[in-house]
Amino acid sequence: MLSLSALSLLSWSPFLVASLLPPPSYIPATYAGSPFGDSRHPKAPQKIPGRLECELYDVGGEGLAYHDSDGKNSGSGGLNPLDGTYLNGFRADEAVDLSYTKDRGTPTQDFSEFNFVTPEHDSLYVGWTEAGEWLHYTVLVEKAGRYSVDVMYTSNGEGRFELSVDGAPVGTVDLPSTHRAEDPVAWRQWHHWNRRNDTLALDLAAGLHLIRIRFLAGNTNLDYLELKLR
Repeated sequence: MLSLSALSLLSWSPFLVASLLPPPSYIPATYAGSPFGDSRHPKAPQKIPGRLECELYDVGGEGLAYHDSDGKNSGSGGLNPLDGTYLNGFRADEAVDLSYTKDRGTPTQDFSEFNFVTPEHDSLYVGWTEAGEWLHYTVLVEKAGRYSVDVMYTSNGEGRFELSVDGAPVGTVDLPSTHRAEDPVAWRQWHHWNRRNDTLALDLAAGLHLIRIRFLAGNTNLDYLELKLR
């Protein structure tokens, strides 16, 4: 029970009262996933406005936090051998396929002259995508308003995904192909980075929300979505 002095303080401090209350949640009550966390990332919802880092999808496993077309991670522990490094082993025990941007050797992987925009070094991303796969993200919207959605991606072919908020589809994002016929390195067609801005407009209330990315076409790598107040 609060003391009289505490009650007096609260009665004169509405902002303090608000800060003590949990944020409203719009996440469906049946959802049992939770935010990802590890030694480098706090186990907390990703914050909006800001970047939604695609590799930081929720914890909960296949059919709850994500759906992947097979049971193996083609990046962590596959393309990137388990050698004890953080990036090579990132979430290697989960089926979502993950890798990161590299600038090593000749030819360079993700930093060639065929990029449309330059990615960040050692930036984790979701790859090897196929139509029908999806990912869930618990986010905290700190400011209510209308948001625009920018996407950092590659797509060897026309990419497309559906965005849902709290279980309801809100729009489809089309990603123009980043295929460059003039690149002589065939496998690098999956490594030409681009950023598409203002792909969607979303009205979001302040509080906790559940975002889902569902791929409608494959051959796309997703680094992040950036949600900005308009």
